[in-house]
Amino acid sequence: MAQYTSIIVSDSHLGAAPPAHERAFHDFLRYAGDSTNDLVINGDLFDFWFEYRTVVLRRHFGTLRLLADLVDGGMRIRLVGGNHDFWAGDFLRAEIGIELVDGSVITEIGGRRTYLAHGDGLGEGDHGYRLLRRVIRSRPARVAYRLVHPDWSAALVRLVSRTESRHERPSAGRSRAIALEAHARHMLEENATIDLVAFGHCHIPYLVEVGPGRHYLNTGDWVQHCTWASVDPDGVELHRWTHEGAGGG
Repeated sequence: MAQYTSIIVSDSHLGAAPPAHERAFHDFLRYAGDSTNDLVINGDLFDFWFEYRTVVLRRHFGTLRLLADLVDGGMRIRLVGGNHDFWAGDFLRAEIGIELVDGSVITEIGGRRTYLAHGDGLGEGDHGYRLLRRVIRSRPARVAYRLVHPDWSAALVRLVSRTESRHERPSAGRSRAIALEAHARHMLEENATIDLVAFGHCHIPYLVEVGPGRHYLNTGDWVQHCTWASVDPDGVELHRWTHEGAGGG
């Protein structure tokens, strides 16, 4: 079985992705456990995540158990907060053992100096979301939401989330994909120390070599595409998961 320095995946949206894709994502996590010691989940692992003080969302127990087993087996897992699961906190950090990344960061992934971010609010446009983001990520919003019963909050999120409709609209997110690629190209042009820009968010898998050995990567999603990427010092590859296993590039 292939061994990779690092693996990146994003936008599995567990809880809203098709059930078959969620089962496939669990198979992928098991595969990753045998294939790398460094897993980066670049946002929106869950379609909804909120950490209450005494309650864990039952819907995601199977995923949490898998992630905890991977960490116990020696894997480093980094989770970037996405626009659907940014309310991560001490439970994932202390009980599961995941490293939480809030916002964008320059870090090493697969031996490459990488600008890592989920992608929401980056690039041109998205002005309405940027304003909303400041409100919903504020401390008052977090305190207010904690007062809502978990069953009610989950129902509310299902009403406002548009994730499930993406399975029926494969072209959704095209304008964001264009904006994110332009932003990534600009970053690579402006900062010669960056080897890789890695985003998610737009749900459209894409890999391009902007300059010799320097890439822009969008890992796509598990709502429609079931894609992931391997990153090594000598290459970056985009893969599609199949029912039989890892799939091809």
